[in-house]
Amino acid sequence: MKGNCLCGAVEVIANDSSEIGLCHCSMCRRWSGGPLFAVHCDTQVQVLGDTVKTYRSSDWAERGFCGQCGTHLYYRLVPDGEYFVPAGVFQDHSFALASQIFIDEKPPYYDLANQTPMLTGREVFEQFANGSS
Repeated sequence: MKGNCLCGAVEVIANDSSEIGLCHCSMCRRWSGGPLFAVHCDTQVQVLGDTVKTYRSSDWAERGFCGQCGTHLYYRLVPDGEYFVPAGVFQDHSFALASQIFIDEKPPYYDLANQTPMLTGREVFEQFANGSS
């Protein structure tokens, strides 16, 4: 898959995927203005361009964005290097919503009709603690 930021200064290349996950955590909502629709892109992601900026948002993750136009480019887990790329970066690709996480942090002002597996924040952290991300 290939995608780019709003101004075109950064290109993101990742292995093909057909599913996205949705994160309702307070950090993702603050970062994206709503839930984060993200493609789990493993560690094999290329982010090409010289305007990429990063922000270390927690002990375990950093967020990348274009320093020129502000487009959100990725959420990356620092320990293993896995990337989660906002689905909107890949404009010419279609996806199916496969899961939702941090459902316990979802605000009451929206609900999705999609029937997906839903995990609380505690359940997400338990999965990471058990080594299955």
